[in-house]
Amino acid sequence: MSMITQALKPHRLRRFGDVLRREGPRVAIARARAPLRLLSTGQGQGALVPSGNVAVKSRYALGSVWSDLARKDAFHVTGAPAIVTGHRLVALIGDLNLPQCRKYRVEQMDELWSGLGVDYAFAHYEDVPRCREILQHATHLVLYRLRRCDLVSMYLYEARRLGIPVLYDIDDPLFSVSAYATYANMADLNTTLRQHFLDEAPLYLDVMNAADAQSFSTPGLADHAGRFSGRPAFVRRNFADRQTLDMGRAARAAAGNRGGGFTAALASGSRGHDADVDVAREGISEFLAARPDRRLLIIGTLDLARFPKSVQGQIDQRPFCDYPAYLKALALADCVLLPLADDPFNRCKSAVRAIDAASVGVPVIASPVGDLPEFVDDGRTGTMAKTPGDWRGAIEALAKAPKSLSEMGAAARRGLEARWSARSVFPVSDPALAAWVQG
Repeated sequence: MSMITQALKPHRLRRFGDVLRREGPRVAIARARAPLRLLSTGQGQGALVPSGNVAVKSRYALGSVWSDLARKDAFHVTGAPAIVTGHRLVALIGDLNLPQCRKYRVEQMDELWSGLGVDYAFAHYEDVPRCREILQHATHLVLYRLRRCDLVSMYLYEARRLGIPVLYDIDDPLFSVSAYATYANMADLNTTLRQHFLDEAPLYLDVMNAADAQSFSTPGLADHAGRFSGRPAFVRRNFADRQTLDMGRAARAAAGNRGGGFTAALASGSRGHDADVDVAREGISEFLAARPDRRLLIIGTLDLARFPKSVQGQIDQRPFCDYPAYLKALALADCVLLPLADDPFNRCKSAVRAIDAASVGVPVIASPVGDLPEFVDDGRTGTMAKTPGDWRGAIEALAKAPKSLSEMGAAARRGLEARWSARSVFPVSDPALAAWVQG
């Protein structure tokens, strides 16, 4: 069999592709060189790794360190001083590429842990030097939104060597084939991308089940995950940190008095949410068509062509921007629309968009899906549109009652401060999660 045929075997291509996606072309090519050298000399026909005395680097950045420690009988760490003295440092290693996820699941944890007297540090999982550094000082490791790959396996292995307990945190059912296969928004993706998400799900579950415990952004997500795992589970809801409250107050003050016409805002931070908007699209279109001074502000990526041509001139679409600019845009609206299709994936969703709106004192109209019914006090801080037919009437009611609109927005802001901040009495975080770290 020729070297080219051997090199192009499916299992080798899959491994090369996996490394290429997760760690880049330089690492992927470097790892492929040694097997290719063997194949070129007629060796390694049935193996993926070199044999004999060929010098090959470990696939793990810590590989040589582990070997050296083992030879010195210093591999396992027991009785770490930090544990003995009571000091606690939570280290989070995660996928930090999504701005909203980074804010709500990573950065704001500093406020939560500092309020409990616990130190906190985080790093993107591809920043190996930073990850190695924070691991050496940690008493607890959190892996956020990560799938199985060589880097994640290395961090897990190092945590076990150091005797550090591991928590897995996630805010979407990325581990669930059943949630993805029935997710309404998947219909707008091509078949290759749909299959990619389905194939990735077991890789997320692998890391979830390698942890000692798990935390989730909503009770619905925790319940769904319980079908896949028997690990201890905590709920740590998304909340408004001090930065959000301060920026929201500033954005609302800068907006001044909204006057002239009526503007409804609809935010979509990523592609593929048109199926959610379809829940309310007819009602929104009818509302706009009734008066020319009515506007729809779309922040993010939605397909305008799915709205009737007769109202497209009343739609202002802006790209999704950084968080301060996003809040300033929301503050210019009279209400924020949060339609969600009722499917297993969305039933796991948190109320972050409603939190954003409440921070600038703007009421929402929302589908009763996921954690939204827990956040929105129907008729006082916003409105629940229970069916597609409810949307036009709900928007019309707010447009015709500016006093109610203002009162709802103010009540939403008060409720956010009282029940959905790190200092509130509302159980944003399961007390058992704090006990797991402090105990």
